Amino acid sequence: MNNVELHGKTFVPYLTADQIQDAIRKLAKQLDEEYAGKKPLFIGVLNGSFMFASDLFKYLTIEAEICFIKLASYKGTKSTGHVITAIGLDTDVTQRHVIILEDIIDTGKTMHSFLPQLFNQQPHSVKVAVLLHKPEATVFNVPIDYTCFSIPNKFVLGYGLDFDGFGRNLPEIYQLADGE
Repeated sequence: MNNVELHGKTFVPYLTADQIQDAIRKLAKQLDEEYAGKKPLFIGVLNGSFMFASDLFKYLTIEAEICFIKLASYKGTKSTGHVITAIGLDTDVTQRHVIILEDIIDTGKTMHSFLPQLFNQQPHSVKVAVLLHKPEATVFNVPIDYTCFSIPNKFVLGYGLDFDGFGRNLPEIYQLADGE
């Protein structure tokens, strides 16, 4: 993996495609065991989770459904502090086992804003599965039930995560270089 230059900033290799896929396979196996016979509904949070959701869904062997919502709180490399719902939930979650798929949780604001809306629809259970978690950045107390990677509080890019709309297509994850 080589460094990536984007919008005048340098990003250095952080997680390889193989490391990412190994963690997702492990998560899929765990979910297969825990949700056997329960037919869970996965909710992918767009835009960032599309690659994570797609790969996880390919590795699952249980009967399951998937839908997507679009929530946003980032502009550039910083959170705006406001969560915008661009595409809402249009699937009935009443008495369903729901697993939310997030690409990254840093402050926790996005999930903190969304979870009460979801609980109002009376699902049987709600779990949160996240590819990346930044514990040092967490401000809002959000339950995270499944974490593939805990990472330092540095801006990351690739595998669905973007920098002002670009870099989502990279199969690896890169971290903003020190001093950037």
